[in-house]
Amino acid sequence: MHPAAAVCLVFGGCCSNVVFLELLARQFPGCGNIVTFSQFLFIAVEGFIFEANFGRKRPAIPMRYYLIMVAMFFTVSVVNNYALNLNIAMPLHMIFRSGSLIASMALGIIILKKRYSMSKYTSIALVSVGIFTCTFMSAKQVASDSGLNEEDGLHVFLWWLLGIAALTFALLMSARMGIFQETLYKRFGKHSKEALFYNHALPLPGFLLLAPNIYHHAVLFSQSEPFQIPVIGLTLPIMWFYLLMNVITQKPLLAPGLGDLAWGSGLSRDPKAVGTGENIRILGLQAKLGVSGFFSASLALLLSQEVQK
Repeated sequence: MHPAAAVCLVFGGCCSNVVFLELLARQFPGCGNIVTFSQFLFIAVEGFIFEANFGRKRPAIPMRYYLIMVAMFFTVSVVNNYALNLNIAMPLHMIFRSGSLIASMALGIIILKKRYSMSKYTSIALVSVGIFTCTFMSAKQVASDSGLNEEDGLHVFLWWLLGIAALTFALLMSARMGIFQETLYKRFGKHSKEALFYNHALPLPGFLLLAPNIYHHAVLFSQSEPFQIPVIGLTLPIMWFYLLMNVITQKPLLAPGLGDLAWGSGLSRDPKAVGTGENIRILGLQAKLGVSGFFSASLALLLSQEVQK
């Protein structure tokens, strides 16, 4: 795929996806579990039909390795979405996840004993400065908008710090998963579509632990105001429409050739990335995405505000 097309798909899919996620989270901040479940179910059903051939195709990588990967992937996805409950703004959430570059390089140096060129270290430094600046400004905003008295302000700020800790944990866990996946691909060959399917299908039973929360938000979504979809004329609750569009708009991020780009940039949950090796090889482009991510996140926030008016 041409790099320009890849960048357009990443930005188009990511910005539209984050707009609908923002609309969902603003109305119901605790809806992360139902969003995660819907995304997993969509990708699992699609993979079961087109990749697993209705269960008739045997996996190229032994299932025990997928179970380890799934445990990490499920944890990362749930923690990332749950961070929205902890006073983390959507632009900060989007930009902070670009720190996967930093985590991938750090763990690559520590675990795989890799060394990189000075240009790649410089790229990491630039992305790090951008993420730190955005986090610092978000902290100031939380402090200024955090209530009427000092005690309430401290309480909100501590929840925000917990949200930052959750995002940091998810970054490190996703980077570790990338290294684990890289070793698997070296041993068994690269089977990105297969990994995409199993990483989303196998965790589905785990959502039973979150079933009460998912059901509660499903009821709330069904009680939202009706919305008529243009062109087709179908009417459904507007929150279900937002959720449907959030699930559909992640599809461009799962297109062949975009896995490494999107995952490394923190713009997608696509597990097709092969780890630190290919992530770092396209680090120059990812650094540009990390810097531009600030503008795309801001644009997404503005668009979501306009949609709500």
